Amino acid sequence: MDGTVLVADDDRTIRTVLTQALTRAGCRVHATSSLTTLMRWVGEGKGDAVITDVMMPDGNGLEMLPKINQDRPGMPVIVISAQNTIMTAIQAEEAAAFDYLPKPFDLPDLMKRTARALDARTKRAPTEPKSEDRPDELPLVGRTAAMQGLYRVVARLMNTDLPVLITGESGTGKTLIARAIHDFSDRRTLPFVTVTPTDLADLEGPARVMARAKGGTIVLDGVGDLSTDAQARVVRMMDAPGDHVPRFMATSLGRLADRLEEGKLREDLYYRLSGAVVEVPSLRARVDDIPLLVQHFLLKAEREGQPPRTVSEDAMELMRAYSWPGNVRQIENAVQRLGLTARSSEITRSEVEAVLGNQPEAAPVVGGGGGETLSTSISRHLRRYFDLHGNTLPPPGLYGRILKEMEMPLIEIALDATGGNQAKCADLLGINRNTLRKKITDLDIRVTRRRKLM
Repeated sequence: MDGTVLVADDDRTIRTVLTQALTRAGCRVHATSSLTTLMRWVGEGKGDAVITDVMMPDGNGLEMLPKINQDRPGMPVIVISAQNTIMTAIQAEEAAAFDYLPKPFDLPDLMKRTARALDARTKRAPTEPKSEDRPDELPLVGRTAAMQGLYRVVARLMNTDLPVLITGESGTGKTLIARAIHDFSDRRTLPFVTVTPTDLADLEGPARVMARAKGGTIVLDGVGDLSTDAQARVVRMMDAPGDHVPRFMATSLGRLADRLEEGKLREDLYYRLSGAVVEVPSLRARVDDIPLLVQHFLLKAEREGQPPRTVSEDAMELMRAYSWPGNVRQIENAVQRLGLTARSSEITRSEVEAVLGNQPEAAPVVGGGGGETLSTSISRHLRRYFDLHGNTLPPPGLYGRILKEMEMPLIEIALDATGGNQAKCADLLGINRNTLRKKITDLDIRVTRRRKLM
């Protein structure tokens, strides 16, 4: 790499790591813990690219992007942030950031992105950032790769007019995604109309829906459950929207393509709705988000008047191990119940067991699919991950991320099976014991209180 990179982060360790890595790669680096200093450097004409954190002691890095674009048109800015929410992803997209990377980031991945930024610095045209007000928060919580990919897709779909088909299991938040796309779009001041099969039960239904929408957003809730007559009315409504053209979105429990193959969905309706397909991941596909969701719902309950609660370590382990067939909606209901019934400020494992004992379990993800092989199951989940990104590719570094996500549960399950005996575990896995120890450290795997599987 060739060029000068300006690094702004209030974490001294991150500044040191980035300075050393970029210097070894051939770059010149100026690093600071102050946005004021960063903006002075930009104003003085220093630097060919910027890497900046969002939350800094003297301001917000995202709010500096319009000024950087104004002072140095075409200067690429990579935003890194521990504030891993859809709000951050959307703000970075709207403020014309060259790239956005959540913390903790993968250093080789960041280096590749920086190299692309330096290569593109003379080619990138300035983009006028949007200055409209945005809501402060959206109820979408998650830091896993699956959710970060979802945030990026939502950010790119906001201000397009493409119909959007949102699929996923019950309770994953499909309607929240539709609402997020609307609330962050240019149509946010117009009506958001959710349409059920009842709204389309008679011939006048579409006209009433269009009158309510007034050019806003129409969401067909559970489109796969519409009758044949209702489907025909939707097709006509989409083909003749009148003077105020609304945006159409639809939610579906499961894949609409299956309904199409079964002959239960009109082909013309399917292709009209699937301009962009967004698949919302199940909670089983993002287990690492469970502690974050539990904390989010406990804080929400506290704001609504419940006493402050925390969750014990072994109780959280149980919640992570549970399959949550009802997904986010189920975990929210469980946390609300725990907040009301817990005997002390710390929720215990026995209290979680009591709540989950009345909850349904989902079938195993692997091994319960009628003889589906592990390879086939992995292939199916990888395909869904690619589909989640729509017409764009997933972020670079996919090979390392996928291996890490597979390696961690493999080691954890092997440790469980061997009762935490690392020598037996290494032998079971067919790797050196020192290699196993290093992987346990690198992946931050806890090895205490493991039980031998029978």
